[in-house]
Amino acid sequence: MQQLFPPPGPDTANPVDLVHTYAYPPREAGPYLRANMVSSLDGAATHDGTSTALSSAADMRIFGTLRALADAVVVGAETVRNEGYRPGKARPSFAERRAADGQTPAPAIAVISRRLDLDFAAPLFTAATTPTLLLTGAGADRKALAAAEAAGARVVVAGDGDGVDPARAVRELAALGLSRLLHEGGPRVLAQFAAAGVVDELCLTVAPFAVGGDAPRIMNGPGVAGPARFVPVSVLEEDGFLFTRYVKQTEAQVTA
Repeated sequence: MQQLFPPPGPDTANPVDLVHTYAYPPREAGPYLRANMVSSLDGAATHDGTSTALSSAADMRIFGTLRALADAVVVGAETVRNEGYRPGKARPSFAERRAADGQTPAPAIAVISRRLDLDFAAPLFTAATTPTLLLTGAGADRKALAAAEAAGARVVVAGDGDGVDPARAVRELAALGLSRLLHEGGPRVLAQFAAAGVVDELCLTVAPFAVGGDAPRIMNGPGVAGPARFVPVSVLEEDGFLFTRYVKQTEAQVTA
């Protein structure tokens, strides 16, 4: 893996230090939500319904690092079903770092669901060492909520109606001590979070493939007013895959 941006200098780590490259801001700055997505050259976020075909060994190394640095992984119910989500892993190489930072051994998986049409007998709920969180609205089905809690999930109400308010979801997770958040989509849910203005960073893998078809973009939902401006922080490359990191400009930076 090589660093393309910023241009490497004499002090640049070789091999690339992914923990340093993807470090979160200090906790004192408040909750911080980064998204991690993959896209083909022609803008597809999936191929045959999942992102697996667009990934690579290097992409999975970064995926593992981002999870190991996060307090919680935020993901939509559709992605949980399509990608076969399992509980977060405790990675031995990060155990000391996470313990020193007051984190659980593995990040919590925080599933966003309005209809609660999930398999609560799946390992994601029954075999998680860090309890899986279920983010839903106050109007969610009571029987489904009871089934989720019986399976070991922790229900977090993050909306007044049936759905989830993205800004409230971030606040509720932060209130639980989960301020370093990693959003893994899918495209519809990520678009909702971006439209709400709570996506602080985008880690985008650009895969060297063209897939055509009608696959969704990485954000496939409500539009973002503005649009929001992001600035590049780093670009890495391996085997033709580009691993980009963009941070959203603050209002003060945009108007400066």
